[in-house]
Amino acid sequence: MSAVAARLERLPLSGFHRKLLLIGGLGYLFDGLDSSSLAFLLPVVSKLWHLSSAETGLVASSTYIGYFFGAFLSGVFADLIGRRRIMMTALAIYCVASLASAAATDWHTFFALRIVAGFGSGAETVVIAPFLAEFVPRRYRGMFCGALVGFMSFGYLSSSILGFVVVRNYVDGWRYLAVVTSLPVVMLLWWRRTLPESPRWLESQGRTDEANRIVSTIESWFAGRGIHLPPVGSVGVLPASARASGSALQNVLTLWSPRLARTTAVSWLMWFSVAFAYYSFFSWIPSLLLKEGLTMTKSFGYSIAIYGAQIPGYFSAAWLNERIGRKAVVASYMLLGGIAAIALAFSHTGIGIMIAGICLSFFMNGAFAGVYAYTPEVFPTAVRTTGTGSSSSFGRIGSVSAPILVGLIYPVLGFLGVFAMTTTVLLIGACVVFFLGIETRNRSLEDIEAEEFGRTQDVRGPLSSTEIHG
Repeated sequence: MSAVAARLERLPLSGFHRKLLLIGGLGYLFDGLDSSSLAFLLPVVSKLWHLSSAETGLVASSTYIGYFFGAFLSGVFADLIGRRRIMMTALAIYCVASLASAAATDWHTFFALRIVAGFGSGAETVVIAPFLAEFVPRRYRGMFCGALVGFMSFGYLSSSILGFVVVRNYVDGWRYLAVVTSLPVVMLLWWRRTLPESPRWLESQGRTDEANRIVSTIESWFAGRGIHLPPVGSVGVLPASARASGSALQNVLTLWSPRLARTTAVSWLMWFSVAFAYYSFFSWIPSLLLKEGLTMTKSFGYSIAIYGAQIPGYFSAAWLNERIGRKAVVASYMLLGGIAAIALAFSHTGIGIMIAGICLSFFMNGAFAGVYAYTPEVFPTAVRTTGTGSSSSFGRIGSVSAPILVGLIYPVLGFLGVFAMTTTVLLIGACVVFFLGIETRNRSLEDIEAEEFGRTQDVRGPLSSTEIHG
C-alpha cells in the first residue's frame, strides 16, 4: 500500500498547482497559435512559390500529418521513459522546426519542416493533460485540465490578430509570424526545467523512493509558506497503481485487452466524433455559406467573434467538469453544438449567422475541454499517455477525413445534407460517451483504476508468477 497518491490528494489548491497550469497552458497557447497561423501563411506561400492546388493541399495537411505521428508516439514513450522528458523533447523539436520554417526558400523544405513542427506540437499536447492530472487532487482535476486546454483559445485569437496585422502588412510577414510562434517557446522551455517528474508515473515504474522525494519537496513548498497540510491518514491511504513493466507494443495491445477494450473504444470514438464535426464545420462553413450567397464569414469581425467565443466555451466547460461531470459536459456540449449547427444551416441573415456561428464555436470548443479532462482519467497510470495519445491520433483521422467527405457529399446532398451528416456523427459520439463511458468526477485516479479495472490484477492480463503487489 502506497501513500504517494494520498499525499498528493490532500494538497490544497495553491500557487504550486497554478504554476503547473500556467506552464502547461502556455504550451497549449503556442500550439494553438502555431496550428491556426497556417491559415494565414498558406495563401502567401502558395503565391510565393506558385503552388498548384495539390501542392497547396499537401502544405495545408503538413501540421496534421506531423500531429498524428507525434501524438501517438509521444503517448507510447511517455509511459516508458516519463512525462517530463517527452514534454521537454517535444517542445524543443517544435521550437527548432518552427523557427527553421521561417527561413525556408522552397515549398518542399517548408512542407517538411511543418511536418516536424506538427510532430513536436502533437507530441507535447498529448502529454501535458495527463501530466497535470497526475498532480492535481480529485476535487480540482476536471476544472484544471479543462482550463488547461482553454489556453489554446488565446492562441487561436492571437493568430487571427497577428495574421491581420503582420502577414497582411509586410512583404515577409509570414516569416515574421513563424518566428513569433517559435521564439517565446524558448522561455517556456526554460521554465519547464523546474518541473518535477510525475510521482504517480514514477511509482508505477517501481521508483517509489524518487516519487516520495518529489512529493516531499512539494510538501516542503507548502510548509515554507506556512500552509498546514492534513495528516495522510485523514484522507485514507490509496492503493498504488499496478506496476508497469511492458514494452511499447505491450502497452498498445493492453488498450484492447478485455479490461480496457470498452474504455479505449469509447475514448477513440469520442475523439473521432468531436474532431470530425469540428473540422467539418470550421473548414467548410465559410465556403458553404458563400455558395449560399452569404458573405458574413469573409469579414474580419466574424473571424474574431468565432475565435473569441472559444474562450468562454472552454472555461465554462472547465467549470462544469466539476459540477456535472466530464461525461455530461462532453455529451451535452456535443449535443448543443449539433443544435447550433442546425440553426446555422437555417440562418439566412447576417445576425442569425453570427449568433449561430458563435454558439457553434462556444459548444464545440467547450466539448474539447471535457474531452481533454476526461481522457487521461479513464486509463490506468501504466498506459495513461498511451491511451491518450492513441485517442488523439485516432481523432486526427476524423479531422483529416471530414473535409474530404464534406467535399464529396455537398454536390450530392447539398448544404443541409452536410450539416445532417456532421450532426449525426456528433449525436452518435455524445450517446457513446454518455451511456458507455465511466464516471470520473470526484474520484481519485487510483479509485477509478481499482474500481473499473480491478487493482488486484495487472491491467495487462491475469496474474502470473510476477504478481503485482500494491
